[in-house]
Amino acid sequence: MTLTLTQSLFVIVALIATSAFFSLAEIALAASRRLRLRQMADAGDSRAERVMRIQEQPGPYFTVVQIGLNAVAILGGVVGEGSLSPYYARLFELWMGSDAAATAAFLASFVTIIAVFLVFADLFPKRLGMSHPERLAVRMVGPMQVLMTTLKPLVWIFTRSTDLLFKLLGMPLVRDDKITSADILAMTEAGARAGVLAQREQQVIANVFELDTRLVNSVMTSRDRIAWFLRDEAEAVLRARIVAEPFSAYPVCDGDIDHVLGYVDAKDMFQRVLSGQPLSFDEGLPLHKALVIPDRLSLTEVLEQFQSAREDFAIIVNEYSLVVGVITLNDVMNTVMGELIGPQDEEPQIVKRDENSWLIDGVTPIQDVQRALDIDSLPHAAEYETLAGFLMVMLRRVPKRTDIVSWGGFTFEVLDVDSHRIDQVMVTRGGPVAATGG
Repeated sequence: MTLTLTQSLFVIVALIATSAFFSLAEIALAASRRLRLRQMADAGDSRAERVMRIQEQPGPYFTVVQIGLNAVAILGGVVGEGSLSPYYARLFELWMGSDAAATAAFLASFVTIIAVFLVFADLFPKRLGMSHPERLAVRMVGPMQVLMTTLKPLVWIFTRSTDLLFKLLGMPLVRDDKITSADILAMTEAGARAGVLAQREQQVIANVFELDTRLVNSVMTSRDRIAWFLRDEAEAVLRARIVAEPFSAYPVCDGDIDHVLGYVDAKDMFQRVLSGQPLSFDEGLPLHKALVIPDRLSLTEVLEQFQSAREDFAIIVNEYSLVVGVITLNDVMNTVMGELIGPQDEEPQIVKRDENSWLIDGVTPIQDVQRALDIDSLPHAAEYETLAGFLMVMLRRVPKRTDIVSWGGFTFEVLDVDSHRIDQVMVTRGGPVAATGG
């Protein structure tokens, strides 16, 4: 039976629409995000549940898609070549002989059909499916399930053959939908680049995942900066101390800082001052039991300790039971929230001087330094938590003023040292290559 041009074009359009349907069904299922489908299902869309069940065992679904696509491709080639070749041949015979015109007409028909199918039956539906995968997947799951039931014998044969091949190759048959922290961070970074998430919001999410890898000593108030009281100190000394060094809590010690009796809350002290009561532990100033934690805990573990003890202040000790610092719940939250809740009058630890130089405090957590300098990794990363620790490891000694370390295209120069404590480091991108040491 010979089709007219109009009939052939109608058949080609129908085949293109059919092929586009299967292409759209394929990409919509593959690109649908399970979290989004779960949200739709929880909102009452039962079709989303069906899509998720198919994602767990997608073999029959994709078998139907491939049967449809291959059948349409074969029919499209047959109908297209047969319907368009005569018209191309008549056109080409105006410039060449019959045999050459027939060959050219066949090639022109072939290219035309391929181009039309490529654009309208493949590229366009797949880009459309990538734009709104979940919404399209739930709309197409019904028709696809009808086709899966109709073509069940063929689907069974092809699915079992494919499953056998997977087993022979030792590959999993079930889709792995486990989401890792790296997956979530990648999605938030993509969202920030697309403008869906604000840059600060993305950074907060990244900071939350850092809590499990950052140790407590990276954000604690170090031993030399702790303001503490002796239990029997005079009221005038206590008043002067809280004026000079205002904190939310103060360790109370017996003789020296390594013998902590507990801590006093600044709020209790202020209430007693405002009510005219004496600041004396022997006269009713509350002394709270201190939470003591080891210095090798992660910030996530610190949060768990705070929650378990219902405290927001802790003393940090090392393996020799010596006090190395203190930490508050606010310190941990500042690590998560960063500049969003950080004190505005506090001098920042990292000051960007220009595009290629930074002034950094030595006790700055090394993760913050890496983020500021856009460095993915540093050598011997497990051996230190701060910029000062990095310099000590690289120099293999306690740094002194003017010491220089060069690594990864950056030069780290020690500007100021106070009693072996590195106060300031100048970091410069590029510049002259310096030997490690000074």
